[in-house]
Amino acid sequence: MNQTPPERTGLDPSLLIDQLFELWNMKDLQTLRLAALQGFSKLSEPLEALLTILESCPGKQKGRSHNLGHHILTEFQTWMKEHPQVHLSSLSEQQTVALQQRALCLLTDTQPNFSDNLINIYQLKSLDPSILRLHIVRLQALNCFKEAAVLTIKLELQREFNVEEMCVPLILQDKLSLAESFVTGHHQLEQQLVILLDSWCHPSFNIKDIKTQFPHLFLSKHHAAQIQPKMLTKHVLRLVEKFKIDQGLCPNAFHKRRLDTLRYLMYKTFVDRGMTEENWADHVQYVVADDLELQISLVEMLVKYCGLRKASQWSLRYNIPRYRLPLRVWETQQSLPSNLQQICLNNLAQGEEWVPSQSHCEKFYQVPLTKDKVHIVDTQEALQGCQSIVLKEGGIVGVDMEWRPHFGCSSAQQVALIQLAVYDQVFLVDLCTRGFCQHPDTRGFIRALFSSQNVLKLGYGMLGDLKCLLATWPQLSEELLKMEGMLDLLSVHQKIQRSKASQIQNGPGKRDVLVGEDCAEKGLSLLVQQVLGRPLDKTEQMSNWEKRPLRISQIRYAVADAYCLLDVYSVLSSNPASFGLPADLRSISSSQSETSKDKKQKEKQGKKTKKALDKEECQGAQRVSPLRCDTEKGLLCGEKPSEESPPLPPQQLRVVCDNMLQGLGRYLRCLGVDVVMLENTDDHRVAAKLAQAEGRVILTCGQPFQSLRSQVGEGRCLSLDCSEKARDQAVRVLRHFNVRPTPSDIFSRCQACNSDQYVAVPQADMVRMLKEKGYLQDHNISDHTLESSCQQEEQKLDDILTPGVTPEPPRRSYT
Repeated sequence: MNQTPPERTGLDPSLLIDQLFELWNMKDLQTLRLAALQGFSKLSEPLEALLTILESCPGKQKGRSHNLGHHILTEFQTWMKEHPQVHLSSLSEQQTVALQQRALCLLTDTQPNFSDNLINIYQLKSLDPSILRLHIVRLQALNCFKEAAVLTIKLELQREFNVEEMCVPLILQDKLSLAESFVTGHHQLEQQLVILLDSWCHPSFNIKDIKTQFPHLFLSKHHAAQIQPKMLTKHVLRLVEKFKIDQGLCPNAFHKRRLDTLRYLMYKTFVDRGMTEENWADHVQYVVADDLELQISLVEMLVKYCGLRKASQWSLRYNIPRYRLPLRVWETQQSLPSNLQQICLNNLAQGEEWVPSQSHCEKFYQVPLTKDKVHIVDTQEALQGCQSIVLKEGGIVGVDMEWRPHFGCSSAQQVALIQLAVYDQVFLVDLCTRGFCQHPDTRGFIRALFSSQNVLKLGYGMLGDLKCLLATWPQLSEELLKMEGMLDLLSVHQKIQRSKASQIQNGPGKRDVLVGEDCAEKGLSLLVQQVLGRPLDKTEQMSNWEKRPLRISQIRYAVADAYCLLDVYSVLSSNPASFGLPADLRSISSSQSETSKDKKQKEKQGKKTKKALDKEECQGAQRVSPLRCDTEKGLLCGEKPSEESPPLPPQQLRVVCDNMLQGLGRYLRCLGVDVVMLENTDDHRVAAKLAQAEGRVILTCGQPFQSLRSQVGEGRCLSLDCSEKARDQAVRVLRHFNVRPTPSDIFSRCQACNSDQYVAVPQADMVRMLKEKGYLQDHNISDHTLESSCQQEEQKLDDILTPGVTPEPPRRSYT
């Protein structure tokens, strides 16, 4: 009599998941781990049972970084190492494919460990690519674009998909970094991504075309605002360098960057007056090159900034066709005398003297050297003489470098001139001389200089100099350049600033110590002014340092930039305590080797310090001292601040926010302040025009501050720290202008349009309008959800009001 073999029995997976789920809710992870390991051994078909368990696990839970499935999968991976017999190879091909397809359906979780473990356990990379592709296409159809991209990368299926279909949704959802990861390592895909982004930089590009191409893709107003030429150009240029893409494949981005550079040069020279016409002419020829469209743009700008005569001269130089010339330029060409039809670019600076004018000497720092003490080093014989003096044991050398500015049009910044200053002479090492730069002795001298422990090298911001040095001599990075005996005065300067900020904040009577009423200096020039009394003349900073021969003014600038380091070091080391420095200045530099965490903390503190100093030293009456945590709440709720000026209602403060401070603008509107915000595409100068026309105060940050403050009255331009949150920036603004909002000011002005007039609108109409404007994505939003959202927004602002204050009736109505 034949007996049927007994069926394999084991632990029911449903019982195991119940046990594990109970332990998960109790947050007893140690017991959960032991129960999982024991339970896996009791399963008759562990690989199949694992999928059953994972399919029954709940999803992500609030407050937990990982879900239950992630923990179970991690423990199963550990258990498998001790049970190597549990493997797909022990199953039939049909069973293996069935389990792989089930595992594939679980791959919507983007947690790296979860996906990686599942792929490894079930060997999903060996599954039929058509099956894998179909699953990813389904994820895309469900608008799970991030999950689809991550899974494609993990399964190494990038070549199976169209770059545009995969990357466009990611880019439009502000996930360009994921799109980069998708193409990285596949040169053809890298090129396609860069070409795609470059096509969006074309002037005729319209975001509506993308919406038509992807009709089911939701595009919020915020994300749409990110797709603008300026930002896209930055991404294209960065990716060209990262992926080593031929620049010829990106004509739109490079044209846009050169056009922006041309606009900057025009403003810098003819409006800001921060660049000489000699330097302007050098840079314009490099930027415009043989691009007809840029040549025409140059002529159009010259008509606007300089008039018809100069525009006509440059149009003749580039031989621009008559039908492309701006109005009246052709007629002006015909009326020009023959001696004015050509621009003399080589004789603009003839007749310069080594000793500048008396007014220049009184205004700027001067080097106490005659011209014969400045030596041009462009031969090996001259280099030997320089080396014998500069490398003397126990010597001190001021080091600086100059290179041609490329304004972002090229990533390669190669050093053109190295300045080496000792106390009685200065050597200018000319790296543009043919055959001299790449000579082994020249490279050997640079290596010997920077690696010598017995020669103290002074610099300012030497990290940038060294980066360009390595771009000039890649051999220095191949055989690691050893840096010894270096003192970066930037670190010393930061120490001085921190010490001064501490005095400003804590020291009585220190609050009114200013460097100068109209201090527009920064960097090394500011340090020289603080220590030596006069700033550097930075007019030649943006010269064409590759053009030979160098002008006298360029040589004078290059010498001053290196020699001033010796004078600053001499003063600081003779009396370090008066500047808040330790006796050994070199200890400041050596203490910079910190952990990553310490660096981040110091960097954050440095930004706060810089802000305090900027306000104290560079804004005259515009002082915004650091805030203490215990006063922030009072500032926003109306407690009397320390200033004696009368409080100002929010409605009387009228400001214009630069496009870098849009978050601050929305926050101030919530508090009732009248705010105009610049769009992402607006030039910073628009803020000055609005301030002048409407009597507004400019709120800005970063470099635009110096140019904007010069276009408005004293105290009408305030610089803030972009690294701070909008709430902290708002606190600073309110304190600075002594503004005291009340509870009734909250939401008294619309965040979107700045209006203070409200109308009662039915809730259904409001939901419909929000959806049309792109503020709501969920089509099934409920009344409770909308009401809860409104309550949360009010609570955020109510939280900063002082407890116990009785709210006044609001000046608007809710529906």
